[in-house]
Amino acid sequence: QVRLVESGGGLVQAGGSLRLSCAASGIIYSFDAMGWYRQTPGKQRDLVATITSGGSTNYGDTVKGRFTISRDNPKYTVYLQMNSLKPEDTAVYYCAAEGVVEGIFGIRRGDYWGQGTQVTVSS
Repeated sequence: QVRLVESGGGLVQAGGSLRLSCAASGIIYSFDAMGWYRQTPGKQRDLVATITSGGSTNYGDTVKGRFTISRDNPKYTVYLQMNSLKPEDTAVYYCAAEGVVEGIFGIRRGDYWGQGTQVTVSS
């Protein structure tokens, strides 16, 4: 089974920075896209940023110019550098990946999620 494990969340003051990491483990053939989403209580999960294996990036409108996504392809790891944090960035941040893995049912393409890491920005 594939596991995505996030790290780097925590409490930071407004204007500060955090760096999230997400490492994947398991039998992975390819992760075509990896990314970050976030969710607050009672709201849907929103896009933060995604990155393809070729390095193409996409950002949510509210984080453009402040957050930077990057990945280490050989290590199946994705990072999110968050600068100029605002209280409204407070959320649980989830790592996601889309690709081909091998599990108990054989080789399959699917979407995979981490368990999330809390980011809290105080004003």
